[in-house]
Amino acid sequence: MALHDAVDPRVTRTRQIVLAAVLEELAEVGHGQLTIESVAARCGVGKSTIYRHWTAGKPQLIIDAMHTLNTQPAPEPDGTPRERIQQLLHHLGHALTESSLAPAIPALIEAAEHDPELRVLLDGYTNDRRRALVDAIALGIDAGGIDETIDPELAAHALSGAILYARLMTSTPLTGKSIDQLITTVLDPSPE
Repeated sequence: MALHDAVDPRVTRTRQIVLAAVLEELAEVGHGQLTIESVAARCGVGKSTIYRHWTAGKPQLIIDAMHTLNTQPAPEPDGTPRERIQQLLHHLGHALTESSLAPAIPALIEAAEHDPELRVLLDGYTNDRRRALVDAIALGIDAGGIDETIDPELAAHALSGAILYARLMTSTPLTGKSIDQLITTVLDPSPE
């Protein structure tokens, strides 16, 4: 990397602070009340700093916060497709219950219903993540570890949907062993 390409660590730190503040503000006041001004006040930076780094506005700022603060894990080099599926779904369970993103999820879903631009960005974000799960399931089918009659897309929806449903609609989110049991239930159905 050339010297002129290096990013000032203060800029990186400021971006992280702003992105964390976006999720905190979204969780606390919801999408409708979240403004660049409220984010700037929460994190102690000037509005101009936010506008300089996020010229596309509030929807892009929210999605950038999600991408930056909730990085999907890389596959283990020697991992099996089943281990990759477990890794992705345990990450999802953690993201929905324990990460800095977790408290903002309900507001994010509500916001996407009313903001078409955010809906498009959120669809792209979730489609990229679901694609990793679909690919892992397809690899498992190709390797013979998962029944070939299982549709990878439907299985990915069933798996991630169950975890999301448990987080949003019940008082008992799926974590740890319950996620492993879910994987077995969906991917290892009993013969008819």
